[in-house]
Amino acid sequence: MDVVSIERNTSISKHKGLSGSLKKRGYTLSETLAGYLYLTPVFLWVLIFMLFPMGYVIYLSFYKWNFVSSEKHFVGLGNYVSLLHDPEFLGSLNHTFEFTVVSVLVTIVMSLIIALLLNQQIKGIGILRSIFYSPVVVSMIAAAMVWSFLYDPQYGSINNILHIMGISGPHWLDDPHWALISIVIMTVWKNMGYYAVIYLAALQGISNSYYEAAALDGANRWKVFRFITWPLLMPATLLIAVMGIINSFQVFGQIYVMTQGGPVGSTNVIVYYLYEKAFQFFEMGYASAVGFVLFIIIFVITLVQFKYVDRKMDF
Repeated sequence: MDVVSIERNTSISKHKGLSGSLKKRGYTLSETLAGYLYLTPVFLWVLIFMLFPMGYVIYLSFYKWNFVSSEKHFVGLGNYVSLLHDPEFLGSLNHTFEFTVVSVLVTIVMSLIIALLLNQQIKGIGILRSIFYSPVVVSMIAAAMVWSFLYDPQYGSINNILHIMGISGPHWLDDPHWALISIVIMTVWKNMGYYAVIYLAALQGISNSYYEAAALDGANRWKVFRFITWPLLMPATLLIAVMGIINSFQVFGQIYVMTQGGPVGSTNVIVYYLYEKAFQFFEMGYASAVGFVLFIIIFVITLVQFKYVDRKMDF
């Protein structure tokens, strides 16, 4: 058998193998090609707007570039080494972790309480659900501007209410000890309605047979929540934790509007620090290194969480 015949037979066998595999799955070759054709816009979107920018950021992180000049100076891992000795970067990283831990924990607790209240079958519950969800539809910038006014030490409603109660309110956004807490309170208010909807859907997916069996056994409300409701809400809780941590590490809008990283850097989180380096000091290579480190942190935390989710989903 000559070489041409061998190649022809190989090509025919591959075509038969592909056709056989497609027939086994119930799809013809034309249907499969049509499927990939429909997916082409998605592939292009991911390639142009996700993979290419990500690759370009990694490329820039190895250079020193001021964004204005066309010349880039290769510094290798110099930007990453500088990050390890940069007190402002380490401080912004610390503030980001503090913001993430506090805001995610408080949001989970508040969302769960709201969902449990909104799960009651009472008259007008639809209106209450709309009220609690309404902050979600407000843009982050608009919400931050409103809360900036509420936090005003002289004219803000919060300190006026505290004054009526005989309490001297702090200078919320001007005090380094209160500024980050103020941002956390505003962020929890903005997001808890969205996460409460997730909890509410999970609550309504729990079969009543569990509660009927618990009632027959004489279990009180705390035991019903501890041994039935909370375990069955674990997938929703882990989903909220994953989403909350990712969003918290990317917090920027409320920081930019309300404090711009101040006072004395007490609210300077990692994304705002990246913004300063990139668009105020034009250190694009250094800012790209910050962005890539942020990507690695979020990727590792998300990977660990999903591993944990897989184990918890086995109950």
